Amino acid sequence: MHGARVTIRDVAARAGVSTATVSNVFSGNKPVNAELRERVLKAAEELAYQVDRAASQLRSGQARVVGVLVPDLDDVFFTSLVSQLEVLAQKDGYDILVASSRDDLGLEQSRLRTLLAWRPSGLIAVPCSDAVPDVLRGEVGRLPIVFADRVPPEGSVVDTVAIDNREAGEIAARHLLSKGHRDIVVTASSLGISPIRERIRGACELIKAASGKEPTVVELGSNADRGAATFLHWLERHPQPSAVIALTNVTTLSTLSALARLRIDIPDPVSVVGFDDYPWMSARKTGLTAIRQPIAEIADVAWRRLRARMSGDQAPPDRSVLQTSLQVRDSVRDLAAPAADGSEARNPDPLPNPERPTASPKAVH
Repeated sequence: MHGARVTIRDVAARAGVSTATVSNVFSGNKPVNAELRERVLKAAEELAYQVDRAASQLRSGQARVVGVLVPDLDDVFFTSLVSQLEVLAQKDGYDILVASSRDDLGLEQSRLRTLLAWRPSGLIAVPCSDAVPDVLRGEVGRLPIVFADRVPPEGSVVDTVAIDNREAGEIAARHLLSKGHRDIVVTASSLGISPIRERIRGACELIKAASGKEPTVVELGSNADRGAATFLHWLERHPQPSAVIALTNVTTLSTLSALARLRIDIPDPVSVVGFDDYPWMSARKTGLTAIRQPIAEIADVAWRRLRARMSGDQAPPDRSVLQTSLQVRDSVRDLAAPAADGSEARNPDPLPNPERPTASPKAVH
């Protein structure tokens, strides 16, 4: 080709098909039989053909692009979510444009304007706050939008996909309580985010019912290093708890880092239940018990809802709530088990009944 740009005509000639067939293979607008599709893809690979998305959009009047907005690409949960969405979008013939708001409301507005300038077919967003971003208010009902992860528990004006955050907090607390722990501290990222408040609510209601005390919540933020410094400062000035529940993967890192700096071992004297479940959590000398979010399922449900909306689904907003699971490893000491010297362990108070009054945890910033 002597450096000239490979065109759809070149691919059609190499494959021995029409340009319309090549277009349908790459656009997905019309089905193409397997044998022809394979010939087109082979020819495109041999010629190093790249689809001109801008030209395709101009011809069809429809973008095969979906915007994805997340709060922080340094957070492995969000990068994992983006990775899953990218695979799903590619299978359906879409490209994705990814932006990060850095958990900043002003930057979120700017990033959303940039994504909207591409005139995407749809948008999947993890907002900074509980409210619909101002720049999207005029898009609701016109642009297919799905909110994921950070969504108000009462629902939204668009489709939402999230875990049962209150239940996730309850699972973590119930596991520690069953092992005899009562002096439990909760480390959270931001109390300004409703999913975090729901996790706190779930954990703290059970802890208070079992211990009779208001649980302590230490707010660490969304930066692992700053969070570690904050929790280190707290640990140096308060009695050592028997256990910690960390409510995000970032606060889990912050918690572990602060304990390590003080040379506090896990699970004795301090037990830890983390959040999210990644390979490093089981690769540690002491494997970390953690709440696992179904990231692949979150991405799959979000993508299916967006595809339905992009295909014309006009049903009322759908609220999908998924369940988490507990991955039990070695980071929780069993205080209810008999001691090594043969003496009986202290019998912990009975676990509280699920029908319980609302606790008001005291938060430390």
